Amino acid sequence: MAKLNPYLNFDGTAEEAFTFYKSIFGGEFVGAHKMGNAPGTENLSDEEKNRMMHISLRIGSDLLMASDIVPSFGQHLTVGNNNYISVFPESKEEADRLFNGLSQGGIIEMPMEEQFWGDYFGSFQDKFGVYWMINYNEENLK
Repeated sequence: MAKLNPYLNFDGTAEEAFTFYKSIFGGEFVGAHKMGNAPGTENLSDEEKNRMMHISLRIGSDLLMASDIVPSFGQHLTVGNNNYISVFPESKEEADRLFNGLSQGGIIEMPMEEQFWGDYFGSFQDKFGVYWMINYNEENLK
């Protein structure tokens, strides 16, 4: 079976965002590479050379990955609600910890609470513009 891992784009805040995510999830960075280390980037500004070309954080057996856009390459970031990272914790307590940690400084769409469909669920946009869903259902763990 194929494995899916979310890949995020940022406008110069990928390293800051992933340091924040690491403080919530734990785990280790599998790779962290700056734009300035890539061939052909000699003419980038110092600010663009310091942007992340690629960063990945191991969370359990999965990876959360990202990079920064490079404006001088003609790249533009449009933050939108067309993508969510859906997290399935192993306990209600872990769901609350993740929700409370990741939503700090963000915008809560739905607070963590029991839903009519039987799950303990909440959703929000974090302070970096990334949308998250936290979904706990004891039955799904069996």
